[in-house]
Amino acid sequence: MVRQAVRDIRTAPTPPPADPPADPAVAALRAVVDDLAASTHAIGELMLEVAPAYLSDIEAADVLALLCEQIGEPLEHGLATRRYAMSGDRRALHGTVL
Repeated sequence: MVRQAVRDIRTAPTPPPADPPADPAVAALRAVVDDLAASTHAIGELMLEVAPAYLSDIEAADVLALLCEQIGEPLEHGLATRRYAMSGDRRALHGTVL
């Protein structure tokens, strides 16, 4: 229920560029980054189920610390994926996941 509400409210992730790059290596790398962003978004939605969007990062950190420890993810990455799921903006992942 929460996941569906988040999907209904949040901004969709940015679509990939319309024009594929001419270099096949760049196109392949872009596809890998897009796949990573998609899976990160799904993890962020899980983080939102555990620590809803109305919680601040500080409050969410208290709730997510145990989950992140159990799945082997640094807490800062968990918080970044949560912010990415809320905003759909890949800049939320800068310096942590991407």
